[in-house]
Amino acid sequence: MNKPEKKPNNPQFSSGPCPKRPGWKPAVLEGALLGRSHRSKPGKAKLKEAIEKTRKILAVPAGFRIGIVAGSDTGAVELALWSLLGARGVDLLAWESFSQEWVSDVVDVLGIVDTETHEAAYGELPDLTKVNFKNDVVFVWNGTTSGVKVPNGDWIPNDREGLTICDATSAAFAMELPWDKLDVVTFSWQKVLGGEAAHGVIILSERAVSRLETYVPPRPLPKLFRLTKKGKIDEAIFEGATINTPSMLCVEDYLDALNWASSIGGLESLISRSQSNLSVIEGWVDKTGWVDFLAKSSESRSSTSICIKIIADWFVSLSKEKQVMITKEIAGLLDVEGVAHDIDGYRNAPPGLRIWGGATVERSDLEALLPWLDWAYETVSTKYL
Repeated sequence: MNKPEKKPNNPQFSSGPCPKRPGWKPAVLEGALLGRSHRSKPGKAKLKEAIEKTRKILAVPAGFRIGIVAGSDTGAVELALWSLLGARGVDLLAWESFSQEWVSDVVDVLGIVDTETHEAAYGELPDLTKVNFKNDVVFVWNGTTSGVKVPNGDWIPNDREGLTICDATSAAFAMELPWDKLDVVTFSWQKVLGGEAAHGVIILSERAVSRLETYVPPRPLPKLFRLTKKGKIDEAIFEGATINTPSMLCVEDYLDALNWASSIGGLESLISRSQSNLSVIEGWVDKTGWVDFLAKSSESRSSTSICIKIIADWFVSLSKEKQVMITKEIAGLLDVEGVAHDIDGYRNAPPGLRIWGGATVERSDLEALLPWLDWAYETVSTKYL
């Protein structure tokens, strides 16, 4: 196969940090409040603007609190786990790397004894009908390292007794989130909107706020995890008075991403762009004999972290170590050619490739990438056939 002539205009397909929005240039950051305190009147105004625009685009209900916190999505999730868990039992859902880390946090680090873990192999979902909603429930909406998402929120009852704590970092701004089913939602700026790292967002339902105000966890909480003051929710945090110092440069970048999202039609358009990107990959997979999705069900197939595996007989017969080496070689070849950066699979996932399909990726760039995937596969496979 000859080397394709056309390359993607933007070769960035990383699953985190993710590509910047189309047309992004450093000049969009000129309005950043640099050299000023985030506690100043204009500093708080910028942060409050970010919160309000997040609410508008995601259609977050009025009674829910939105806070900007430290430590990216990891910090936001662990803030929720440390602050909320222990009041009742916990059901944990794990089907990929990050959801397994939340299991480790709850069981091994927090030492909560009354837990039930519902696990599934990469490419699959646990049996959602077995989740006990008398307990608190911790899960990811979209498995970033497996490309498997929950298809919807129908499995979550409205009359649940426990809280639902949802890591939605690779789902927010790309998938519908049913707010009546979710009590805690977390995400980070560097995923679907292509923002910068180190900042997380935590969204709390009124039920979650009630838990914070009525339950004192049996563990010390670091300052970065404290959302209450004298037994009441610290409302200032959710008005832009962050617990610690954010990067105002990153805040400006997030505001630019939110403004772009609004300019193209908001959440509906963001979801549509991501679904369109997935459809490009689906069409290619359908007609390509050497590849398939890691997700076994189309209903649970992610439109953001699109994970594919090589299914050719010669490849499947190799050891896992050899498979990892080959997929890295394919990804490396495309990286050197300036066609696709950072598309090798996650280190703990089955050997394969992972291509970001969030809203900041242009469909035309994915269309240009596909012939290169075929070329790279053929180039590498000839060494082993």
